[in-house]
Amino acid sequence: MEILHERLTTAQTADAAEEFIRLFHRETPGAGDPGHRIAAVRAEIEETGTYRHTPEELVHGARVAWRNSNRCIGRLYWNSLRVRDRREITGADEIAAECVEHLREATNGGRIRPTITVFAQETPDRPGPLIWSEQLIRYAGYGDHPSVTVGDPRNRELTEALRALGWSGGAGTPFDLLPLVVQGCDDKPRWFDLPADAVLEVPIEHPGEDPWADWGLRWHAVPAISNMCLEIGGVHYSAAPFNGWYMGTEIGARNLGDADRYNLLPLVARRLGLDTGSDRSLWKDRALVELNRAVLHSFDRAGVTIADHHSESRRFLTHLAREERKGRDVGADWSWIVPPISGSATPVFHRTYEDRQATPAFVHHEGAADRAAGRNLV
Repeated sequence: MEILHERLTTAQTADAAEEFIRLFHRETPGAGDPGHRIAAVRAEIEETGTYRHTPEELVHGARVAWRNSNRCIGRLYWNSLRVRDRREITGADEIAAECVEHLREATNGGRIRPTITVFAQETPDRPGPLIWSEQLIRYAGYGDHPSVTVGDPRNRELTEALRALGWSGGAGTPFDLLPLVVQGCDDKPRWFDLPADAVLEVPIEHPGEDPWADWGLRWHAVPAISNMCLEIGGVHYSAAPFNGWYMGTEIGARNLGDADRYNLLPLVARRLGLDTGSDRSLWKDRALVELNRAVLHSFDRAGVTIADHHSESRRFLTHLAREERKGRDVGADWSWIVPPISGSATPVFHRTYEDRQATPAFVHHEGAADRAAGRNLV
């Protein structure tokens, strides 16, 4: 969702801050009465136009932003989010280095840890830093048309922009790692190569093996979203990359299976000897299931954390029940919560949800999609 980024007035910032401080004190045992903190924050906003969260407020705000993420099915684990406080960092070089360290820590040898790194906040006299890249890890897309792209067509524009900016490109494989594009405060965007040791990749093999032996498929282990803004109590953290772990369908049904991404279903069907002459043979459905089986099998074999859509659907209902017992409403976008395969076979399909927005939150601000595509990068 694109949200217009309008600067808040001093009064609006103060009201948003008070709402968050009251939430923090209400949900944090031992925090006590919020009155003194609210008075101090209002005075700071009156003097500077903004305020600074305490470390404890930042941690809780980031976790609640995940709890409020309507498109995420994996919110049962929201309170386990590891928060890396890097608010003192404003420059692109240091941000890029911390993003690399984020990947190493989140990867954790394959036992993926939900992690967020929060960089400098926006202030009335200084913009916040930006990470243009949609995710910390993305694969290049080479070619002047999606139908002939080598790699990921989603990243074709960004790949072209980076090459125009001086990136020499990778080896020309379908899985060349793109550089990270970072813009420091009051700076222009620059690109930074990701070191190979920071990116864990999983070779994708089918349990049957023989038809898949020479495919050369793989996918990275950590899905780290990097172009969303973390908003907590009227404060905007424009660079705050965060990750959970993959649900298998994100890779098998979307990244590798979608017709406008790697479009592997026809290839899978041919390798498995399926009749592709008519849609009524359901060859797409059968190929989709086998591709998703291969993803889960491969991550399990590599010892890398991944969820399946049936288990995660049940866990989401556990999350709903837990939140309801605490008197908290849960917003959700049905079209994102229901998995892209076997939807009606999962319990999340048979419910309705209110797509209500709550704060703190992760949001896409105006221009995020253009930046992720590398537009105006050169």
